[in-house]
Amino acid sequence: MSRKTILVTGGAGFIGSHLCLRLFDEGHRVICLDNCFTGSIDNLGERYREMVLSGRFEFVRHDVVDPIKIEVDQIYHLACPASPVHYQHNPVKTIKTNVIGTYNMLGLAKRAFGRMFQASTSEVYGDPAVHPQPEDYWGNVNPIGIRSCYDEGKRVAETLMFDYHRQHKLEIRVARIFNTYGPNMAVNDGRVMSNFICQALRGEPLTVYGDGSQTRSFCYVSDLVDGFVRLMNSNETGPINLGNDRELTMLELVNAIEKAVGRKLAVTNKPLPQDDPKQRQPDLTKARTLLGYEPRVSLEDGIRRTVDYFKKALAVSAS
Repeated sequence: MSRKTILVTGGAGFIGSHLCLRLFDEGHRVICLDNCFTGSIDNLGERYREMVLSGRFEFVRHDVVDPIKIEVDQIYHLACPASPVHYQHNPVKTIKTNVIGTYNMLGLAKRAFGRMFQASTSEVYGDPAVHPQPEDYWGNVNPIGIRSCYDEGKRVAETLMFDYHRQHKLEIRVARIFNTYGPNMAVNDGRVMSNFICQALRGEPLTVYGDGSQTRSFCYVSDLVDGFVRLMNSNETGPINLGNDRELTMLELVNAIEKAVGRKLAVTNKPLPQDDPKQRQPDLTKARTLLGYEPRVSLEDGIRRTVDYFKKALAVSAS
């Protein structure tokens, strides 16, 4: 594999930090661009100094809503708050990031004759009427709901990607990401996995919305990043679903976390949030067939690793 200069927007975030490390370890020059709204360069941990001193890593604090000029071979565009707590904090900013930010990165890719990867989302399927969700399903999305800044923003971002591909012959790759978890998740990000684990470690009841029968499919972060790299370096445009297709209810997730922490956990129930999907499971046929993609980290092993991470993160935040 030839060495490339690769820009990762949102590179200091949860998934972006893992991607930066993967690309750096493959020998590429990596430019990590982030405004640090939800990300932090601390996510690169002890490797940060080593990476900077190598001359193959650069951190740029910048908001993708503002244009930037950099010479790059590839762009992985991940910049956008991805949990409801964060993207609903400033919904106008969220949709600007999704639309204007994607537009700016497409302009950069066009000028640099580069290839651009868009981190889209399973949320483009909304509260799905088709299960599991294949890529040719157009979705069931509320365009004016409290989640629309993210859901519809990502749908417009996909539109921009394909319009640039058709109109300007830009090389694009679009991945639809399903629920992902692992180290570098924020303690307060509001995702169910981090919520459950942090509540368990604090000795609090786990907050289950509805009756807990709604489903999700959880992918460990290293498996997702592997899918990113496979898609970027393939001849496939996408969109292609990436994630893990092991589906489980929220109550089954509670049981899995109980096993990881070694004790019975109390549960408290709250009403389902508006437009919260009842089912979420990727159809991975395309990813398996076209990319040779296969998630490898089991739920049990992934949760154990994530619990170990949050034990340290909570200890640091308490000190």
